Amino acid sequence: MQKYDVIVIGAGHNSVVCANYLARKGRSVLVLEQSDKLGGLASQREFHPGFSASIAHTIQHFSSKVAADLKLAKFGFKLPKSPLPTIGLNPDGVPIILDGFGASSTVEGVEEKDAQAYADYLKFMQVFVDMLKPFWLKTIPRIGPGSLGDLMTFAQLGLKMRALGRQDMGEFMRIATLPARDLMDENFDNDLLKAVLSWDGLIGSKMAPRSPNATVLNMLYKMSGAHDGGHCIPANGVEGLVKALHQSAVNQGVEFKLSSPVSRIVVEAGSQGMRATGVELQGGQTITADTVVSGADPKQTFFNMVGVENLEIQFTNRINRLRCDGYVAKLHLALDSLPKFKNLHHPQGRLIIAPSMDAIEFAYDHAKYGECSDNPVMEIVLPSLSDPSSAPEGKHTLSAHVMYVPHTVKGGWTKKARNTLYKRLIAMLENYAPGIKKQIIQSELLTPLDLEQQYNVTGGHWHHTEMAMDQMFMMRPTYEAAQYATPVPGLYLCGAGTHPGGGLMGAAGHNAARAILGAKVKS
Repeated sequence: MQKYDVIVIGAGHNSVVCANYLARKGRSVLVLEQSDKLGGLASQREFHPGFSASIAHTIQHFSSKVAADLKLAKFGFKLPKSPLPTIGLNPDGVPIILDGFGASSTVEGVEEKDAQAYADYLKFMQVFVDMLKPFWLKTIPRIGPGSLGDLMTFAQLGLKMRALGRQDMGEFMRIATLPARDLMDENFDNDLLKAVLSWDGLIGSKMAPRSPNATVLNMLYKMSGAHDGGHCIPANGVEGLVKALHQSAVNQGVEFKLSSPVSRIVVEAGSQGMRATGVELQGGQTITADTVVSGADPKQTFFNMVGVENLEIQFTNRINRLRCDGYVAKLHLALDSLPKFKNLHHPQGRLIIAPSMDAIEFAYDHAKYGECSDNPVMEIVLPSLSDPSSAPEGKHTLSAHVMYVPHTVKGGWTKKARNTLYKRLIAMLENYAPGIKKQIIQSELLTPLDLEQQYNVTGGHWHHTEMAMDQMFMMRPTYEAAQYATPVPGLYLCGAGTHPGGGLMGAAGHNAARAILGAKVKS
């Protein structure tokens, strides 16, 4: 029987980050992946011969610390010097273009008043970004008596907040749970600018501009990367990050087994009670380990692999109540030439179709009731402009995140329902890029249900579970599992369902490895 120090379930980016850190400390590590590809939602998928894209089609805030620790540059990972411009498309006038990052960021297409307000807004938000940034890469302690390290983390957070000064600390407490609409209305007049700036706080969530909870916190979280929230596509694509993570891990001795789905986590009774001792693959093979780490979402981990018979009923109920409904569909188009968008010189950038916050809100209202909006909102990139390998020469790949598309639609995702949604999306694109329909060679539409089935993610939710105040920080995914250790001794979590959350950041994998190594030292 095979035996490892650590088995990691899943080969998403957080899992590979976690495995890499553990291997660097001398642990023998095996990564098991159900599919034949690494990277999870960041993996490259060929949807038509020669045309490919990733579900996660840009890199926004991958941790610079993780990249340096794992020496990813040595294995080909390099972000562009500047992020993609973010462009709010306007078929009836000039678009809004946000270019650059940090203090050098500029905005075009708005009145001078909003241009100045944009510069002031970035300075205002950056204060809070800098305050929170260190804590995305830390385990957030549980409330109550804790270790000296736990107390130090709380003390550091308190000092960071105190250092803001009375006025800024008050402002942070005010805006932390503010609806995106309120924050935008306070700062700007231009409706299109408001919609574009609110987008990153909403994408991937079950929230809209009027939703209170954590949209502003989500914005601050995503602004913590090297480009202050700017989106990038490396020259070798998002796949370049996946390959670098894999090669770095292999270089440290991590073993990978693809097409090896785990049917259950083995939990056995020992001298000190029940404990995770390994995994059983779907073919019946059992592999043992001192520690099992799951990169799968919490519901998949506890219900499908651990089993409720091995869990306390109140914990099971809390996991069952996690909100995991995906609201983003993915559209891929293989195009015979570069599309031309109205009033836009060149489509190199992240293109937003959301003319106002009302347009976003109305699309959300439909989704709440299991419907798809007649006027969907979406984010578009053409990966082939940055990564030539994603399309044949002279042709292009279009990749779009479509909000808000419910996981469970009225009447089910029938062929008719899919065709109706697809026609709406193409009609919307045609309004902004006339003639694009005739450029389409092939298309692929993935609903949240498809993402769930193909990527084994509950609800097709990008972030494994909603990033809301009651499911963040020391409550992510819930207490008794928010510090990466779980109620089952020997079992840890390292995926997007843990602190700090989803997106291509690597922090959850980093933090989980630190928690595991710390527990080893203590034992």
